Amino acid sequence: MNKLRIKKIIVALFFSFIVYGFIEPYFYYVKETTIESSEIPANFNNFKIIFITDIHHNWFSKISNIKHVVNKINNLKPDIILLGGDYTNGGSKYVKPLFNELKNLKAKYGVFGVLGNHDNLETPTLSKQEMKKAGIINLDNKSTFITIKGEKIKIGGVVDFWSGYQNLTNTTKDINENDFAVLLSHNPDYVEEIRNKYIDLVLSGHTHGGQITFFGLFAPLIPSRYFQKYRTGLIKTEFTQVLVSNGIGEIFLPIRFFAPPQINLIHLRRK
Repeated sequence: MNKLRIKKIIVALFFSFIVYGFIEPYFYYVKETTIESSEIPANFNNFKIIFITDIHHNWFSKISNIKHVVNKINNLKPDIILLGGDYTNGGSKYVKPLFNELKNLKAKYGVFGVLGNHDNLETPTLSKQEMKKAGIINLDNKSTFITIKGEKIKIGGVVDFWSGYQNLTNTTKDINENDFAVLLSHNPDYVEEIRNKYIDLVLSGHTHGGQITFFGLFAPLIPSRYFQKYRTGLIKTEFTQVLVSNGIGEIFLPIRFFAPPQINLIHLRRK
């Protein structure tokens, strides 16, 4: 094989990768995860949680894509929907159109969410207002019980790790270690601050799975002080475990490379 042919192959591969990078953001796929625990009440066995995060509705995203994601989620018939923040970026004009679509999310026991660092930086008041109008319950430093036939689990949230004070006590004050509790934290780095076994599962985003990776193995840029550790997937710590989602949208450029957008479907299983 002569050098000219090798160069042509390299150039062809390079442009193929670029084209693929601009296509991958439209590959919304459902990533399923099963969480098993003896602390899950019997009436919550097979309970379905949908988690999405980092929608980042902005100048290069299309509202039609959001409609597609909402329809895809509703077709999964979730028991509860949890949202991990960073709904928009780029200005207040993107907030209302997004939540006009998110109001169509349907779940048997409600839709809950927290704000991300971009929401808190750009449109905190407006985002909270539009969340409320859309029927999405804000869980920033708040919590609630989900009850089925007398049995219950705790759903809580904390303020974004880069944006304010995280009050975990508002989630843990009325539960014990034998209760099952899920916590929303936009930034997965917060799990390093958890020093008790009250929280069974943390749901986070923020990293976009690295957004641009070396074939899903390594990402050169991750907004985390722990770098690759909380890039994506289910990670166990000494006190809890965190599911880090790749998220739905993109930041800076509408491009992903081996970090496709995720709709996370979580099945609870009683051990």
